[in-house]
Amino acid sequence: MNRPVLAGVDGSERGMAAVDWAAREAVLRGLPLRLVQASPSLPDEVVPDAAAEMLHRVGERVLQRTVADLGARCPDLQVRGEQTAEAPAAALLAAARDAALLVVGTRGAGGFDGLAVGSVALRAAAAAVCPVVLVPPRPVGGFEAGEGAGSAAEVVVGFDSRRPVGEVADFAFTSAEGREAPLHVVKAWALPAEAVSPQRLFVTEEDRATWEDQEVFRVADGLRPWRDKYPGVTVRTDVVLLHPAQALLNASRRSDLLVVGRRTDPGAVEGRLGPVTHAVLHHTHCPVVVVPHAG
Repeated sequence: MNRPVLAGVDGSERGMAAVDWAAREAVLRGLPLRLVQASPSLPDEVVPDAAAEMLHRVGERVLQRTVADLGARCPDLQVRGEQTAEAPAAALLAAARDAALLVVGTRGAGGFDGLAVGSVALRAAAAAVCPVVLVPPRPVGGFEAGEGAGSAAEVVVGFDSRRPVGEVADFAFTSAEGREAPLHVVKAWALPAEAVSPQRLFVTEEDRATWEDQEVFRVADGLRPWRDKYPGVTVRTDVVLLHPAQALLNASRRSDLLVVGRRTDPGAVEGRLGPVTHAVLHHTHCPVVVVPHAG
């Protein structure tokens, strides 16, 4: 049985942007869509039973309306909705064990003005066992590739030629292939340590060009297995002398999807995000997928 695309439903505008994105991705991949609405139990001494029951019914109606709306707009999409008494983050992480992809809004109904990424989104990105897409607020006109295959928008991926990560590269190439979109591979590099030692006062253009050429060759060699595996994907590479997060954000300004990785840590109960991924999530203007990997 095909694992579904999974999304949470909270009734917020930001949450609906994520649900819409998840529905389009499910159609693109030919997968069912599973929607989860969390209505956790509340302490009796804080919230009266009648109020708690009303909140539960409101959540149930929001879920039913969402399922009906998607069914009307996407008749070929198989949609299943369910309500749970677990807290949102716990419910999504549990459901993600059987999902191909988890899609969440960068923020839901909670938080405060100016908050870029909410607690549920951060916890999902850091701990889910499947890839997690974080969808920012929908810009005017929608996301570039929100219309499905054939869009001119590209997929962007960060690539470390010294330590290429197969899971991240495979996700990026398959995403570009499914969208019939080009893949923009970004390699950020820094000057070698000897270039900034006290013995050298400046870096010559010749030295910089030599080091950059070496990085370009490494990227070409590192990408060869995936170019051979996905011959139909058009690949454009950029080797830039920038901080990795800045390089990725610059490249993704008009992209459909930005693909980054997250190294799994068996010793971390809730998982953790690296500094580059964390920075990208807080400043992105396009959906970002965080792909877990063991290496």
